[in-house]
Amino acid sequence: MNRTGAVDQEGRSIVLLMAALLVSIFAFQLNASMLSPALTTMEYELAMTPHQIAFSQTMFFTAAALFSLFLPRLANLAGRKRVLLGMLVTTMAGCVIAALASNLAVLILGRILQGVSGPVVPLCLIMLHEHVSDKRRYARLMAVLTSVNGGIGGIDAIMGGWLVHTWGFRSLFWTMALVCGIAIGMIVLFAQESHAKASNRMDWVGVAFLVVAVGAVLVGINEAEKLAAANWPIAACSVAVAVLAFAAFWRTEKRVLHPMVSTLYLKQRRTWALLSTTLLTLTGIFAIMNGIVPALAQDSVYGPGLSANVVSFATLTPYALAGLAFGPIAGVLASRFGYRIVLRSGLALSVAGVLFGLCVVDSPSIGMLVAMSVVVGVAYAGAANIMLGGLGIVLSPKDNTGYLPGLNAGAFNLGAGLSFALLYAVMSACARTGGVAAGYTGSLAAGAVLLLLALLMSLMIPDPEKVGC
Repeated sequence: MNRTGAVDQEGRSIVLLMAALLVSIFAFQLNASMLSPALTTMEYELAMTPHQIAFSQTMFFTAAALFSLFLPRLANLAGRKRVLLGMLVTTMAGCVIAALASNLAVLILGRILQGVSGPVVPLCLIMLHEHVSDKRRYARLMAVLTSVNGGIGGIDAIMGGWLVHTWGFRSLFWTMALVCGIAIGMIVLFAQESHAKASNRMDWVGVAFLVVAVGAVLVGINEAEKLAAANWPIAACSVAVAVLAFAAFWRTEKRVLHPMVSTLYLKQRRTWALLSTTLLTLTGIFAIMNGIVPALAQDSVYGPGLSANVVSFATLTPYALAGLAFGPIAGVLASRFGYRIVLRSGLALSVAGVLFGLCVVDSPSIGMLVAMSVVVGVAYAGAANIMLGGLGIVLSPKDNTGYLPGLNAGAFNLGAGLSFALLYAVMSACARTGGVAAGYTGSLAAGAVLLLLALLMSLMIPDPEKVGC
């Protein structure tokens, strides 16, 4: 085969791999976001309370966070294609179980199995990184994959609403199962198997301690989100268990021959600076765009009073579309100027976008809500979010490419949960002393401060070119 033919063949294989990885990410994203319009219908058709339905959602995201901690590392050892296929098959089984559910226990079982898809995105990025050696090309393609992770341009929620209205909530789970099936077929056909260069054993003792630590933190966050109704002794006990479990994890990693994460890496800036930036970023932004801004939009006294069936078109849809559109541009910019510059620019613009929200509270209108959603969509969903995910890949050492993407995925989920607990607590406290508008203002100001701290922490993230990956 001549050089031109080889280049064409390589380009074709990358296109097919990208298609397979995109469909795999779609499969995860639908499991994460497609149910939002169906939750009320599920309460009615399954004769469950809102708390029970919310608990099933919590179990999905908790499972996604916990499986993200170790499956990327396992994939390095057992085979990335093999583990991704196992994740997709398990997720599809969970979709079928949830579609057939007639009680809470079966629904939760299905959602937990669907949560196995949690680390699909970092694993897909690792597989792409293994296949594409050119760093600039990888940055552009990585941005395309990651840009759909913040919501498929809002289409997932819109399609979910149409499906549940036409055929009921079970049609959503069957649709998710179908997409999983397509992803499985495409991964089988178009993805190549790869392993880490070092063939070590899996550190299951370390995994167990880390899962307990993060699980305890998530339990504490879930309890704290209830605010006045929270059982604070349970929250405090959860924190204590998390501290003890992490101490045991650290001790284990210092002693075992093949640790899940070397304590040497845990002490390095590539680890703690990136994870801290991710945690602060998600804590500062997630509840704002997924709770506080939609609540302001629906407020008939202090906001424009949009109805529940149209509020997404002024908030979540512009946010998701802006992120989806700007994601590939962010990839091109990262390939030219570096991940860190694009990340910091995105964080700085995110701070400005959230501060603009203070003006929206003073003079709420649909136009200003859309403007804020677009700015934050470009800044966070289209730039900062993508760069945080990409840095987890390019900063990983060659002898353990799975640990940092896994821990970073855990930081994403922890930050999302902490965001609702912290920012809603601020909003409630400010509303009690200064009124509802003060609550919106206080929560936005707190979010801006956290994003500013994330920007400052990002200055500590080392250059991937110089870190000695």
